[in-house]
Amino acid sequence: MAISKSGRRTIMLSGAVVAACAVAAPFVLRSKTERKKVVLAVGGKSALYYLSVTVAETKGYFEQAGLDVEINDFQGGAKSLEALMGGSADVVAGAYEHTIRMQQRGQPIIGFALIGRGMQLAIGLRNDIADKVKGPADIKGFKFGVTAPGSQTHMLANNWAAKGGLKATDIVAVGVGAGASVVAAIENKSVEGVAQSDPALTILQEKGLIKIVVDTRTMKGNQDLFGGTMPAACLYAQPALLTKTPKVAQALATAIVRANQWLQTAPPADVAKAVPVGYLLGDAKIYEKAFANVRETISPDGLMPADGPGNCLKFLAEGDPKIKEAMGSIKLEATWTNEFAAQAGKRA
Repeated sequence: MAISKSGRRTIMLSGAVVAACAVAAPFVLRSKTERKKVVLAVGGKSALYYLSVTVAETKGYFEQAGLDVEINDFQGGAKSLEALMGGSADVVAGAYEHTIRMQQRGQPIIGFALIGRGMQLAIGLRNDIADKVKGPADIKGFKFGVTAPGSQTHMLANNWAAKGGLKATDIVAVGVGAGASVVAAIENKSVEGVAQSDPALTILQEKGLIKIVVDTRTMKGNQDLFGGTMPAACLYAQPALLTKTPKVAQALATAIVRANQWLQTAPPADVAKAVPVGYLLGDAKIYEKAFANVRETISPDGLMPADGPGNCLKFLAEGDPKIKEAMGSIKLEATWTNEFAAQAGKRA
């Protein structure tokens, strides 16, 4: 990881202190963090892609870990990353791939609590044009509704286009956010397809409005497309958060890991009740179905799988010439640490 040896000692020591101060109930901390207020940026919080963040919020896990978390919701992951780099956010819930991209640009950020071990995204084409598309070579000039340009949804569309010999500029990414706006973009035919997350995708499928052509909402889908796990949403921050306020980082990881674990066994109906009613997009049953379909892609422990970073780098290189050129110099070990999630797991 991209932290000095002294930084590593600080992190490990702080974890031991937090563990020693934990009360009998798992995850509830008796000790105080370096500061209570934390600003968390997220891009499209209503999506199942970020469900663990919402659960940690609504079930009080952040508060029980000693934090007052202000969550700022942006149109997509690229916008939340901008908030972090601009100093208006302390931490981001966003795609792990941004840690690789930012290292390639000489700006280190580190992931420390995994939310999704599978990408949880899919590409769907409008049903009225889907039969005309035999493969990605046929989508030149298409407009795709993504959360925001530069986000992982955009990268998935670029990756699929590249498999058909197209350049990123051969398709158009249209930022439509997440949720109801995704459904509207297909219904009003302002885009030919979408690269998105659930529950919007399942709603569009139930309405018979799209045909899914690329699907990573199951672990099998990730295995087929990437050859293994594909790290998706996670908590990431600039190195100073981990080295200067390790108790804050630990508390954040603890809350997310607790949410991940609750989601492993929670009945879908209970999950639907744990989110704001607006996230259901008017149909709780479809939301429950969508959650049940992606549940296995939620990390059970917040830890980065061994094959995850390498699979992500390969995925990025396939759709981005700049990443492909930099592959030899990218240090994946500097993009992630499992220390905080591992410590959180010890309280389970």
